Amino acid sequence: MSRQGRRRLEGMHRRSVFVALLRLLFQPEIEAFEGRAPLGRVFWLYGVATSLGIALLYRLAMEAGRVGLQQGLLLLLAAYTVWVLVAVWRCAANAAPFWRTLARSLTVTWAANAILLGSFLELELLARLGGGP
Repeated sequence: MSRQGRRRLEGMHRRSVFVALLRLLFQPEIEAFEGRAPLGRVFWLYGVATSLGIALLYRLAMEAGRVGLQQGLLLLLAAYTVWVLVAVWRCAANAAPFWRTLARSLTVTWAANAILLGSFLELELLARLGGGP
């Protein structure tokens, strides 16, 4: 095998090890996204607690007048919300009928709230960037 071929194989092996480590590190999140995690953990830990944590960071950035950080956190919160809504919806499939219906109903409401709140916060940021109040 040529030297270039060996380097390519070594690079592929390093990437495989890196991907394997990432999968190991994020295994609980992967299971949640695939709908294989307990609904309670996904809803309360990933849905409620983590979203509140990001919202608190946003509030602190807002109080400090850090518009750039607010924008970054809004984007993070939007992406995270999509992820967690999909995870809750999928994990609800394995729950008892009452919890499945409740979780999915709250997920629809949560999605509508996230769209409205995110839109209003983004409009406020744009107004501030444009020299508004």
